[in-house]
Amino acid sequence: MRRAFIISIPYLWLVALFLIPFAIVFKLSLSDPAVAIPPYVPTLDLSTGWTGFKDFLSQLDMENFIWLTEDNLYWKAYLSSVKIAFFSTVFTLLIGFPIAYGMAQAPKEWQATLMMLIILPFWTSFLIRVYAWMGILSNEGFLNQFLLWTGFISEPLQIINTNIAVYIGIVYTYLPFMVLPIYATLEKLDPSYLEAAEDLGCSRTSAFWSVTAPLSKPGVIAGCFLVFIPVVGEFVIPSLLGGSRTLMIGKVLWDEFFSNRDWPVASAVAVILLLILVIPIILFQKQQERAQEAES
Repeated sequence: MRRAFIISIPYLWLVALFLIPFAIVFKLSLSDPAVAIPPYVPTLDLSTGWTGFKDFLSQLDMENFIWLTEDNLYWKAYLSSVKIAFFSTVFTLLIGFPIAYGMAQAPKEWQATLMMLIILPFWTSFLIRVYAWMGILSNEGFLNQFLLWTGFISEPLQIINTNIAVYIGIVYTYLPFMVLPIYATLEKLDPSYLEAAEDLGCSRTSAFWSVTAPLSKPGVIAGCFLVFIPVVGEFVIPSLLGGSRTLMIGKVLWDEFFSNRDWPVASAVAVILLLILVIPIILFQKQQERAQEAES
């Protein structure tokens, strides 16, 4: 009983904070918009019991999901979000892996200090950090003033309100989520593997690609998921650093909920976004299970 109770805790947490909210959002996505408070007319009335549920199944309304396929704004926003999230994850990996590798190779007495420096930005409000980048990247900001002072440019660059600013903000914000899983994996790596590879004739570079890189794969995958998933639905960074020129589904979702007050369409957008994120995770888990079965 004690084991069952302990195991049930995360499942209850999942049901309360994921499945039930998702069911509510999905129910809203099948509703009709209305000029009311709240601004929708539900198509599923559970107060009538089984009869109402049966009527709902016979008249299942997918109009809001069909609307998402007909309006170019939504699928372009999905594609743009996935593209920005993908390249942001790649840039974060290219920067984060050397940092994590350097932390893992550092002396033991320095590793705790280096880890504290990585997580130090979390001690400051996320919104304040993004606002700080607005000041740094603006036409009169520190970056342009520094480049003008060094003579690299003759006039200020337009960085703010561009996709470049969005990439900078995302990579800076989500870098710790990439570094920490990779560091946790590399820190547990047995040095004798590298010594054995070098004894067999591998150079340091070939030993890294033959031993360290494959063994760091779990940390890399975890870091990529921790960056890619939240970035797809990111709203604050594109709004403050990208302006109106950056199209991401998080901004569209915000506009539908709070500007247009079209809760059913906004809920449909959220449901599709969740499916875009969940399906790759499920496929990856299935592939991992098949790989483990093949190894055994």
